[in-house]
Amino acid sequence: MRLASLALFLSAAVFGSAQANGADTSSDSDKDVTYFNGKKVPPLLELTADNFDKELQSSKYVVVKYFSPWCPHCTDFAPTYQTLYEYYYTSKPPTDSESTAAATSFEKFYDIRFAAVNCIAYGDLCSKHDVQSWPQTTLYREGKLVETVRGGKPIGALSKMVEDALEKDFPGTRPKGEIPLPEPGATAFPSEKGQDIAEKSKDSAKDDTTKTTPQKVDKTKPSKPTKTPNDQGISVSLTAESFQNLVTMTQEPWFIKFYAPWCHHCQAMASNWQQLAKEMKGKLNIGEVNCDVESRLCKDVHLHGYPTILFFRGGERVEYNGLRGLGDFIQYAEKALDICTGVEDVDATSFKALEEKEDVIFVYFYDHATTTEDFKALERLPLSLIGHAKLVKTKDPVLYDRYKITTWPRLLVSREGRPTYYTPLTPGEMRGTHQVLSWMKSVWLPIVPELTASNAREIMDGKIVVLGILNREDQEVFLGAKREMKRAANEWMDKQIQLFQLERQNLRDAKQLRLEEAEDRNDQRALRAAKSIRISMDMADRKEVTFAWVDGVFWQRWIRTTYGIDIKDGERVIINDEDNRRYWDMTITGSPIVPSRVSILETISKVTASPPLIKPKLTISSFEKIFFDIRVTFSEHPYLSFGCIAGLALGGASWFRGRLRKTRGSFMEDNLPIKELKEGLLGNTANGKKD
Repeated sequence: MRLASLALFLSAAVFGSAQANGADTSSDSDKDVTYFNGKKVPPLLELTADNFDKELQSSKYVVVKYFSPWCPHCTDFAPTYQTLYEYYYTSKPPTDSESTAAATSFEKFYDIRFAAVNCIAYGDLCSKHDVQSWPQTTLYREGKLVETVRGGKPIGALSKMVEDALEKDFPGTRPKGEIPLPEPGATAFPSEKGQDIAEKSKDSAKDDTTKTTPQKVDKTKPSKPTKTPNDQGISVSLTAESFQNLVTMTQEPWFIKFYAPWCHHCQAMASNWQQLAKEMKGKLNIGEVNCDVESRLCKDVHLHGYPTILFFRGGERVEYNGLRGLGDFIQYAEKALDICTGVEDVDATSFKALEEKEDVIFVYFYDHATTTEDFKALERLPLSLIGHAKLVKTKDPVLYDRYKITTWPRLLVSREGRPTYYTPLTPGEMRGTHQVLSWMKSVWLPIVPELTASNAREIMDGKIVVLGILNREDQEVFLGAKREMKRAANEWMDKQIQLFQLERQNLRDAKQLRLEEAEDRNDQRALRAAKSIRISMDMADRKEVTFAWVDGVFWQRWIRTTYGIDIKDGERVIINDEDNRRYWDMTITGSPIVPSRVSILETISKVTASPPLIKPKLTISSFEKIFFDIRVTFSEHPYLSFGCIAGLALGGASWFRGRLRKTRGSFMEDNLPIKELKEGLLGNTANGKKD
């Protein structure tokens, strides 16, 4: 037992030492290893703002290359620095014993490591260390700067910096005179048999790869599911213990409902849930938790009601907010399985095929300089997009040119071929999951989505919606109407962009005129005031106009009672303002709005004018509208409303007090004798005298 404990302790210490020295033992990093002189060389250590100080303190010497992935000089310098690193990593330490040489590496003997910093991804870090140009190679000793070589210098200049430092601390251990160094990009030490050595290194690399392949498979096996998910096609009843073992402690996807036996909604969806488990047999794990029995577990999940349906993958989860029909469950589950495979890497051909199937596609553009932190942030996004949109990544130059991408990484959404860009570009903003998701939620609807019970609030609230009431039973007419609405939507969006740009240009021109006027007058005060003017395009007071369509047959009763329109009379379009409970169904000429580009566009401009040029209709009665307006006033202007109520209350109290005084005065006049009224309520004066 003691020997086993000692072996376990030593293995843990070795693993920790490997991590401290930047060794990467994961299977993911094996694809980045290189071979030099027949030996495997791990990937170059990548320094970030989080690990920079720690890594510099963990070794006596650290050679750091500061670079920019977009810098041509850095690209040319990259093979030189990589060869320098490989040369020293595979060099033998100074020793007289062959056994000692086998046991000690060059890195461990001299306690030296090589690393790199991407100054585009970590600009603040490079500025902090006074990096003024790229590339720059700096040698640190115990965290302090020793020497810097600026520019893409040859390998000899870099080697001299390293050799001088090692000879100073380890005198007599380094060879005297000029050291034979390999050419940039070489795979072996320079020698007469360099070709033979290179061939041997290739053969050794092949043999090494062949030998390590079974080990890689064995390592990854435990992390994979040991059995087919949902092999019995049933919904598994989970307890707190089984939930932790099967759901949170694994990476297997689970679709779980949290319910209470007495809940009528839970009882209504029970049969659909069991049928879903049968449909997902061998594909997706389906589970359920009885919250009357597992109350502690449900409390930890922070449920807001029953039933609550959550999709889990490891420690991450997302709530299902769709309809509870069997088809809706299956559609969501299939999309969830597709996303769980990871973010798909596409090229121009596969992206074109994807556009034919998906209305909304988020595209993440990256290049060779995109960091691990960027990809980790990207992998946190897909779970929240289930049922809404597809997320892919690409480094295809054809797609770069199509969307005019010049900076990386970059994110955009393509809605039926129309791009909308995520404007923040800094590394922190690109990795901020909450900020990126907030933007995604604002643009993940198609240009003309279908209005359903699950997305009605998202589409209608806070917007003016051009709503097409269509009949999908007649496919030819239906497709023609949708095509007209999409054309109208695209033209309206283009028009709004042009107006926005024109208004911004007008503001810039006005600022320029003020600057020129102040300069002509030589008025420094006016000049400073003009320069301080900020061009701000505040769109908060303008309602967004969006487009949608609804199935007039399926929602016939709601459409008839709300808008007074029957689909039997033909397809129609209404412009709805849900916040004010009003809508427009007629053009300026008094004819009904129909699914036509001309009819829609000429009416929108009249409706969005302030005030509207067409009289609206109400979706509620006039009596209800009074109370609705009062409620809206209280919600939009709470302080003003409270002040009005307080003023009315004070006025009412003052009026009531005056009435009360008058009532009391007449009572006293009617009941007191005339003598007492004349003498006063107190009678005689204090000294007993009378006039």
